[in-house]
Amino acid sequence: MVDTTRPLQQMLDQANSLRDSIALPHKLKPHSDGIILATHTKCGNTSLKALKFAIVNRSHYSLTDHPLLVRRPHEVVPFVQLWPGGLDGAEELPSPRLLSTYLQLSLLPQAVSTLGCRIVCVCRDPKDAFVSRWHFEKRVNQGAMSLDMALKHSPYFVRGAPPYGPFWERYLEYWKESLARLQEVMFLRYEDVGSDTLNVIRKLASFLGFPFTQEEENGGVVEQIADLCGFTSLSNIDANRAGRVEHSGGELVIDPSSLFRKGKVGDWVNHMSKEMGDKMDQIVSDKFQGS
Repeated sequence: MVDTTRPLQQMLDQANSLRDSIALPHKLKPHSDGIILATHTKCGNTSLKALKFAIVNRSHYSLTDHPLLVRRPHEVVPFVQLWPGGLDGAEELPSPRLLSTYLQLSLLPQAVSTLGCRIVCVCRDPKDAFVSRWHFEKRVNQGAMSLDMALKHSPYFVRGAPPYGPFWERYLEYWKESLARLQEVMFLRYEDVGSDTLNVIRKLASFLGFPFTQEEENGGVVEQIADLCGFTSLSNIDANRAGRVEHSGGELVIDPSSLFRKGKVGDWVNHMSKEMGDKMDQIVSDKFQGS
């Protein structure tokens, strides 16, 4: 029996993740120079998309007249998704093709590995990610369950069935891939992106094959990209403040501003009891044991 008490957003995400995982290997054609951003929901996907796009395309656009000033990060770095039209235009994207996914590595075409596609995987403290997801659900559904009830009953952690699969399986798969392909798979911590932004941008640029020149360093290009892709800038751009964003193939339309929330590291302590935090830590410890 379908649990009708679950938020509509969660039900749609799970249905679409199943559809995606079944059809994707037959629909997506990986490119050898492709760059894929692999994240879990509410783990900095929006800002990392912006950074990736700005770094790779900085020779094509002025930072004062930039696509990110008028377009959403999700438009310039599209999701790997299979709702109607979801992959339309993927083959026409310029090289290197920039994509993003919430899917586990095992659900992507095998050629992603064999062709040497570069992958950037971003991980985040699951407690903070859970709180961010809860805030998102509240804004979208206007009446989501309390945080206590969410942790107790939500499949997001308890049963390991959040949208697009359990977070621990995703992290472990990409981690093992990074050990096998050290030069082609990069792990980033969400917490480092916020606390050491400039060095993360430099490392990301080098990994993607677009290192900064000394002239760019002297000219403050790294700082300019950090400002362009920062929370304050992105959240105040008109395209990210107004309008409508179709989610799950148009089955749900959301306010784009709901995609922006300044997720502070350790903010979970302001929303969760120590008991709840300990429970989630134990889940993580159990799932990552031996890794």
